[in-house]
Amino acid sequence: MIIELAHFALALAFVLSLLMAVVPMWGAANGRGSWMALGRPMAVSVCGLMTIALFGLIHAYALSDFSVLNVQQNSHTLKPWIYKITGAWGNHEGSMLLWGWMLSCWGFFLATRGLKIPSVLQARVLSVLGLVTSGFLFYILMASNPFLRLSPSPREGMDLNPILQDPLLAIHPPILYAGYVGFSVAFCFAIAALIGKKVDQEWAAQLRPWVLAAWVFMTLGIMLGATWAYYELGWGGFWFWDPVENASLMPWLAATALLHSVAALEKRGALKIWTVFLCILAFSLSLLGTFLVRSGVLTSVHSFASDPTRGIFILALLGLTTGGALLLYGLRAPHITIGAGFKPVSRETAILLNNVFIFTFCATVFMGTLYPIFLSALDMGSISVGAPYFTATMTPLLVPFAILMGIGPLLVWRESSFVSIRAKLYLPLALTFALAATIALMQWPDAPFTVTMFSCAGWILSTTLMDLWRKTQRFTQIRSMPPSFYGMVVAHAGFAVLLMGATAATSWKQEKILWMTQGDETQFAGKTISFVGIRPDVDKNYMVERAILQVQEAEKDEPYFLLPEKRWYPTQERELSETALRADGFGIIYAVMGDQDKENPMRRVLRFYHHPLVLWVLLGALMIATGGLMSLAAPARKDKA
Repeated sequence: MIIELAHFALALAFVLSLLMAVVPMWGAANGRGSWMALGRPMAVSVCGLMTIALFGLIHAYALSDFSVLNVQQNSHTLKPWIYKITGAWGNHEGSMLLWGWMLSCWGFFLATRGLKIPSVLQARVLSVLGLVTSGFLFYILMASNPFLRLSPSPREGMDLNPILQDPLLAIHPPILYAGYVGFSVAFCFAIAALIGKKVDQEWAAQLRPWVLAAWVFMTLGIMLGATWAYYELGWGGFWFWDPVENASLMPWLAATALLHSVAALEKRGALKIWTVFLCILAFSLSLLGTFLVRSGVLTSVHSFASDPTRGIFILALLGLTTGGALLLYGLRAPHITIGAGFKPVSRETAILLNNVFIFTFCATVFMGTLYPIFLSALDMGSISVGAPYFTATMTPLLVPFAILMGIGPLLVWRESSFVSIRAKLYLPLALTFALAATIALMQWPDAPFTVTMFSCAGWILSTTLMDLWRKTQRFTQIRSMPPSFYGMVVAHAGFAVLLMGATAATSWKQEKILWMTQGDETQFAGKTISFVGIRPDVDKNYMVERAILQVQEAEKDEPYFLLPEKRWYPTQERELSETALRADGFGIIYAVMGDQDKENPMRRVLRFYHHPLVLWVLLGALMIATGGLMSLAAPARKDKA
C-alpha cells in the first residue's frame, strides 16, 4: 500500500509541477498577484509529494520488499541495514527519483527562503523550475519508474553492486546531486531575466546565494567522489579523468566562472550577458553529465545505466532545455542593456580573463570526454583520452591563470594600475622564486612540471595572504571586512593547497609491485614491510581473505599493520579488493592485495603506494568549500567605487 501511495504522490507531483510551470508565469505576464503567489504553495506541495515518493521507496528497501522490482534488483536480506537504505539511490531508477526530489527541495527553499526576491521574478523562476521538474518527473514515470511491482514476489533479492556498498557512497550521491540540481536555480533565474529583459545588480544579488550554495555542494560532492575512488578502486590515485568524473567537473568549472561573473555584476553592473550565458551553461553541463552517466554511451564504475532508450529520453530533455534556452538567449540578449564599463587594468578585467581561462579548461575537458564517444558513434575507431592529454593541454594555461588569480584581488573595481599594486607584489614574487628554487634543488623526478605547479600554488597563496595582511592589520579593519572577503581568501588559499597536494602526490609518488609469501619482507618508502600471513573471515554478506602486513619505521619502536582484503560476494558472484591505508604525515601509505599464485595459495601479488602530501588535496577541497560557505553569510552589497 505504501508503494502505491508513493507512486500516486509521484504522479500528483508531476501534475502539480505542470501547473506550477503555467500559473505563476501567466500571473506575471498579466500582472495578477494572486496567480503569481500560487507558485509558492505549489512548490512546497511538490516538495511534500516528492518526499512521500522518495521515503516510500526507502521504506520498501528498509523492509526488503522484493515485490518491488527495483528493490529486488538492488537489495538482499543479508545486506547491512545502512546499505539497504542507501541502496534506494544506488541504482538508476532510485537515483533519478532522488534527483527529482532534489529539484523539488530547491523549489521549496526558493518559495520559503526567497521571500526577498521580487514577486514577478520569483514567479517566473518558480515557473521555469516547475517546467524543468515536470520534464524530469515525466521521464521517471514513463521510462524510469522505481515503483513497478513483481508478481509473484521473489523470496530474495539480487543485492547491490558490491563496489557501492561503502559508507562514503551513502552520502556522496545526495551531496553531489544537490550541486548538480542546484544549478537549475541559476538556469531558472537566467530564463526569468531573459523573459523580463532585465539583468541588473539586484538580479545578481538575488542569484548569488543560490549559485554559491549549489557550488559548495558540488565541490563537496566531487571531493567525496575522489576520496571514494582513491581508497575503493585500488588503482593508486584520486582522479583518473574518467568521463563520469569529468561530467561533474565541467559544470563545476562553469559555475566557478559564474560565481566570479556574478560578483562583477552585483558590485559593478558589469558582464551582464556573459553571466546569463554561464547560468545556462552550468545547468546544461549538469544535464549533459546526467546523460553521460545514465545513457549507456560510456562504460564507467560510476555509471548506473546501459539502456539506450532511456538515454535518448534524457538526450531529448537536454536538447529541449538547452536548445530552448539558447534560442531565447539569442532573441533577448540584444535587448539587455550593456553593463557598466571598466578599464583594461581593473578587477573586472581580471575576472573576465580568468573566466576565459576557466571556460577554456571546461572546453578542454568537454573535448577530451566527448571526442572518443563521437568517434565511436561514427564508427571511426576508438581512442582513449587520459591524463597525458589533460596534462599537456591544461598545464600551460595554469600559469597565466595562476598569475591573474594572484593579482586579481589586489586590483580595484573599474580602474586600477600596476603602478599602484607594484609594491604589493615584491614579497609574493620573492617567496614564489624561493619556493621554485627549493623544489628545483631537491631534484625530484619530473622537476619542470613540479617546479611550475608549486610556483603557481606559491604565487596564489602568497598574494592571497599578502592581501589578507594588508587589509586586516588593525582590529577595526578585521571587523569591517565582509564575510565574502574572508571566503575568497580561504577558497583561493584552498586551491593553492590542493594544487600543491595534487602535484606532490603525482610527481613524488612511489610504487612497488611484487610477489610475497608468508615471512617475506620488503623495503618501501623508508619502511620495512613484512608479510605475516592471510586470515580468512566471514562477514554478513561476503567472505573475506585479509592479508596481514607489518610495517616497521626505522625511527619508531612500535610497528603498525596494514590489512588489505579480497572479498567474495556470493549473491552477485563478484570479487572485490579492499585497500589498506594509513596516514604518513600529510601523505598516505597504501597497500592492495592482488591475485594468488595458483600453485601456492599463500603467495600473493601485493602493490604498495606512497603519496606524499595527498591529504592536502582533501584539505584544499575542504578549504574551497568552506570559503564558499563563508561567502554565503555575506549580505548583498553594491560597490560604490
